[in-house]
Amino acid sequence: MKNIIIPKNYKPILNLLDTEVAIKFVKDTFEHELAEKLHLTRVSAPLFVFPKTGLNDNLNGYERRVDFDIKNIPDKVEIVQSLAKWKRNALGRYGFVPHTGLYTDMNAIRRDEDLDTMHSAYVDQWDWEKIINREDRNVNYLKKTVETIYDVIKTLEQKVAHQFPKLYTELPEKITFITTQELENMYPDLEPAKREKEIVKKYKAVFLMQIGGKLKSGQPHDGRAADYDDWDLNGDILLYYDVLDIAFEISSMGIRVDEKSIVSQLKEKKEEFKLENPYVQDVINGRIPLTIGGGVGQSRLCMFILRKAHIGEVQASVWSDEDLELLKKNNIVLL
Repeated sequence: MKNIIIPKNYKPILNLLDTEVAIKFVKDTFEHELAEKLHLTRVSAPLFVFPKTGLNDNLNGYERRVDFDIKNIPDKVEIVQSLAKWKRNALGRYGFVPHTGLYTDMNAIRRDEDLDTMHSAYVDQWDWEKIINREDRNVNYLKKTVETIYDVIKTLEQKVAHQFPKLYTELPEKITFITTQELENMYPDLEPAKREKEIVKKYKAVFLMQIGGKLKSGQPHDGRAADYDDWDLNGDILLYYDVLDIAFEISSMGIRVDEKSIVSQLKEKKEEFKLENPYVQDVINGRIPLTIGGGVGQSRLCMFILRKAHIGEVQASVWSDEDLELLKKNNIVLL
């Protein structure tokens, strides 16, 4: 469902050229800090993969993938929807050791997105993944990693304010942790998106944990693929964004499935047919390492830090003529 938010009396702080300069500063700064704090090495990643590898991400399971043929190759290829599975496979192939990992620029086309304030057909994010030990598969390790990423965002916030004094954000010193079941218990009469807004308005920065499995209400808080995150050890980093008065998801991440959780989650989603694909078999038989990983939206981070009202102000994509006219009337100029 389309949801274009038009803030009252909106005026961008930076003009188009200064915005482009600031976008580069945000991306360069965050990328450097993230790699240093999480001990990550930048690698190259594919834009498309063969479907038969099982490495493409199903996201929520209903999104249509973009596929095409290549001259002299008999099988079609698909644009990646995320690199969650590819990254884990690559960690083993490249010879990374525990508590080190990789990050890469992930670019994708999601043809079934509703194009609105926060969503475009073009996805750009930093995808990262690092190897962990069996004993690291616990909530405390997950929380420590989240706190590290949040500290990187705080560092970015400070450096941007120094470089561009007109920009300001007011994130809290610490991020708050809460599970989806605790959130449902707090706001049983609200739908999930409204629960998120309430909790983020209260604490300003929240890591919402355990997304994918059914809650006591009988419904999951949100959909998650069954074959990459462990639903007991994952979550989203949500920030309160006063420009739009919304809960602003900046990252989805988690400790990945092991040989037990991947089977139980596929059964819960009635996707046992995936048990035989190469990636799932690699997880079940321990041929790829145990990992933690996630993605941080590049355009979303720029939008938040640069205090923009629409994601099209920080990335070049396509929009309907109707949307373009509406945004232009409200002083929202897209790249």
